[in-house]
Amino acid sequence: NDKYKKKTMLTQIKAAKCIGTQAVLVTVETDIDHGIGIHLVGLADAAVKESLLRTVTAMETLGFRVPGKKIVINLAPADLRKNGSGYDLPIAIGIMASSGKYQFSGAEEYLMMGELGLDGSVRPIEGALPFVELAAEIGMRGVILPAESALEAAEITEIPVYGITLLSEALSILQGVDCRHLLAGELSARLPARGGTRPEENTVDFSDIIGQEGAKRAVEIAAAGGHNLIMIGAPGSGKSSLAKAMAGILPPMTREESLETSRIYSVAGLRKGCSGLVRQRPFRSPHYSASMAAIIGGGAGDNIVPGEVTLADNGVLFLDEMPQMPKSVLESLRGPIEDRKVTISRLKNKVDFPSSFTLVAAANPCPCGYYGEGDRCRCTAAQRTAYLAKLSGPIMDRIDLQVWMHPVPTEAVARRLKAESSREVALRVRAARLRQAERFREEGISTNAEMSNRQSERHCRLDDECRRTLEDIMRRTGMSLRAWFRIIKVARTIADLEGEERIRPGHILEAAGYRLLDRGKI
Repeated sequence: NDKYKKKTMLTQIKAAKCIGTQAVLVTVETDIDHGIGIHLVGLADAAVKESLLRTVTAMETLGFRVPGKKIVINLAPADLRKNGSGYDLPIAIGIMASSGKYQFSGAEEYLMMGELGLDGSVRPIEGALPFVELAAEIGMRGVILPAESALEAAEITEIPVYGITLLSEALSILQGVDCRHLLAGELSARLPARGGTRPEENTVDFSDIIGQEGAKRAVEIAAAGGHNLIMIGAPGSGKSSLAKAMAGILPPMTREESLETSRIYSVAGLRKGCSGLVRQRPFRSPHYSASMAAIIGGGAGDNIVPGEVTLADNGVLFLDEMPQMPKSVLESLRGPIEDRKVTISRLKNKVDFPSSFTLVAAANPCPCGYYGEGDRCRCTAAQRTAYLAKLSGPIMDRIDLQVWMHPVPTEAVARRLKAESSREVALRVRAARLRQAERFREEGISTNAEMSNRQSERHCRLDDECRRTLEDIMRRTGMSLRAWFRIIKVARTIADLEGEERIRPGHILEAAGYRLLDRGKI
């Protein structure tokens, strides 16, 4: 019967969802038929279901009258939970296309995401960069995102990325209007740049730090080889300043590192309005009272977000007052430090996040902080033992460089000598990193600290004299087998800083000298 003949068609609009730092395709299917009501199916959470009223109001603001029929919206695949407000835009376009009132040119060939305001504005969403990478990988015609989110992909040239501020601009793109002025590259050139992950003014220059030459040397080695470092000393000895100074000597990131870090910050929603990729290595400094979920990552159900160990990927994670952190949080760092990734498991979901960071920790030697500084300490032996017990065991075994720092004498300030600047130190660090990049170009790693035991045997061959030196050190100190390999890796970095092709006995001795806790000097 022609009376009941269907006048509309099924439309399919492409959207996406992030799982970890990777995006997966979500298809928004829309069908309008005889009946009443708007029905949203496809395992959508409360935020997605609430979007219907918001989306309908935004469309009516543009003068679009929602058909008084049954509208069925399916988010496929149906067994994948959808969360967030980013599905507003594809749902709105799907309803408009299914109504037959708009003629779109290849709307199904675009991937689009965005939150709608009641006035028809489009607000930013998380995960823009993975969405663009997914669209380029599967051969989409283009990507339509909120303008602030599209800026994250300004350096992606494989696919056109449009940044919109109004729903009407999305309609213009789909109707074939020339909208080159909305491309992410054009928007990036017109809009003022916003800051990255670490403002330069927060870094400390090496020349501003008085004394502490031994600790400066340890920081340089840590930066050159990606080694973990802990500084133990009284308050005011310069531990935090040296950690901040380390951020200024780290080498520039490669494009692969920039993409990985940018992807993480995009998923975490920390790059909104920032143009292009992350160029500065992250420097994360969480408070010692941070929870395990904040440090490792977590979240309810499928909404798992990265923690500080992932946000510090390819950069520095600085833990000040490390013994004050809960023991459960400290122990949870074992896996990320060793495996350079973190796995977060839930009942029906498991997500892997990268966490290849350099750990820099600072600690007082006792509760009052003045143990080892003459007779200033008022702590009992039992208090010191209980306090330092948090710094022993498997976690400390994974820290390559352990340094004791004493406060700088007052007279040293008056006769301070000119010290090396961060720029001079950074040149040596960069040269050492270039040697490592050449060494590991076929290995899939970039620093000495990332070497496996087998790789260290291949790239850090010891002559008879070096081996005898190391065996003697291990016999006298009783260090673990893990310490053996970590000493070799640090020695390899020291040799790289000096431009040496082979590891010398002096390099072994210096590297072993940084195993402070293993030698029982605290």
